[in-house]
Amino acid sequence: MMLRALLLLLFGGLASTLAQAAIETKTVEYRQGDARLVGYLAVPKDAKGPLPGVLVVHEWKGLDGYAKRRAEQLAELGYVAFAADIYGDGKIAADAKEAGALAGLYKKDRALLRARTAAGLATLKAQPGVVKEKVAAIGYCFGGTAVLELARSGAELAGVVSFHGGLDTPAPQDAKNIRAKVLVLHGADDPHVPDEQVAAFEQEMRTAGVDWQLIAYGGAVHGFTNPANGNDNSKGAAYNAAADARSWLAMQQFFIELFAKP
Repeated sequence: MMLRALLLLLFGGLASTLAQAAIETKTVEYRQGDARLVGYLAVPKDAKGPLPGVLVVHEWKGLDGYAKRRAEQLAELGYVAFAADIYGDGKIAADAKEAGALAGLYKKDRALLRARTAAGLATLKAQPGVVKEKVAAIGYCFGGTAVLELARSGAELAGVVSFHGGLDTPAPQDAKNIRAKVLVLHGADDPHVPDEQVAAFEQEMRTAGVDWQLIAYGGAVHGFTNPANGNDNSKGAAYNAAADARSWLAMQQFFIELFAKP
């Protein structure tokens, strides 16, 4: 009953409001060095006044429909949302093997990952009507790793949110550069992000004096926000409706804190 009430709150009560929040979307081509990147912009239609912006970084397969829909949902909430293209040319992996190879390239080269994510952030900030001092970044799985690395680079951000992202980094000392508030939304049973990695991340944040939060969702594994992952936890990645709803609400509360008027 509690889960049903939560889902009704998120997808029912809010839906009546959000359904009336018309949005506009378009493809935006941008560059990082010589690389051509193809992002996806979603904005509230007929918005009055400047708005906070949110960068969205995709999962390991690339900028697909899932990341684009999340950008649309953010626009429905009243934000200017830009879904970045980390791989370039709108590349989407054909299968898990290719996705692993693509993601692996950037996980091994964190400088490149930071640069590609920073290019998306710069493109978002350049959009008309974005309040540059009120910008956050969210990421899913691979994208969670990306936005945490963006924060570690010292990027000017109000906050970052990782949804079931990897928490490891080859340069934990770079946490001293973090200016953003950090929210990690984690599946407590995620086999890809074991307890040792979580503990190391927590110590990294403490040592650097970062304003951070970590919420662990019981019974949730990797990829808990994406229905395409099915519901078999034994596979290591599976959808969890309760964790999906709770994490989205946690993000919204975090944004209220970040973007509140002084």
